Amino acid sequence: MTLRFRRWSQYNIQLSKMPFTYNRTVRFHDTDAAGVVYFANVLGICHEAYEESLEASSINLKVFFTHPSVGFPIVHASVDFLRPMFVGDKLLISLIPQKIGVDKFEITYGITVAEVVVAKAITRHVCIDVSSRSKQELPDEIIQWLETNHRDAEGAERRRSREIM
Repeated sequence: MTLRFRRWSQYNIQLSKMPFTYNRTVRFHDTDAAGVVYFANVLGICHEAYEESLEASSINLKVFFTHPSVGFPIVHASVDFLRPMFVGDKLLISLIPQKIGVDKFEITYGITVAEVVVAKAITRHVCIDVSSRSKQELPDEIIQWLETNHRDAEGAERRRSREIM
């Protein structure tokens, strides 16, 4: 079996726009029998970055995840693997969350090792009332998190464009 890896330029995500980064070392338990990160664990690593991003925005994770009145289940997830990740690799996970409706948001992740893009992922979340399991509008706390990260992404892009000039 031959693995083929796509070039990052085939994707329309731009790492330079990603304001929040999370550092993570690949551990043995993250890998499969072939010695590379098991595909499903990449989403777990992305979720760790999501949690860190929330916490960096002063969202109390214990309150957010323990007996909440609203939930944010993932309704879509995808990962594109561009290079293998091995035990000991130092990952840099960059993320950008974006509001895509009154009741949903999407997070785009870029994963690099030594400045080489190894994977990209997307998770799409919908806001629901936990009791009724029905959709509801995003709460102010999440809208603030989305807006802050969006502003930070735009600012990072402006700084990079000035550096190029």
